[in-house]
Amino acid sequence: MALTAEQQAQADIQIAVENARHANQMAIQAKQAKLEAVRLAQQTLVENSRNKPVDTREITAADITAYATTLVNYVNS
Repeated sequence: MALTAEQQAQADIQIAVENARHANQMAIQAKQAKLEAVRLAQQTLVENSRNKPVDTREITAADITAYATTLVNYVNS
């Protein structure tokens, strides 16, 4: 049985809402993965720096960001 125009319009709206919800959920998951990569990068760099002499233990935000980007790219590949 074919849908009426109103039923089809409601079905189309529901599909659009579901697609938007799914896209938002995927964006949230991507951000959570990036945040986890930043946490992991920071922890790894701190642990690795413990083996260095005290004067050379400097870790910058750029170091953490670069390593986190590498982790995210690896996971996404």
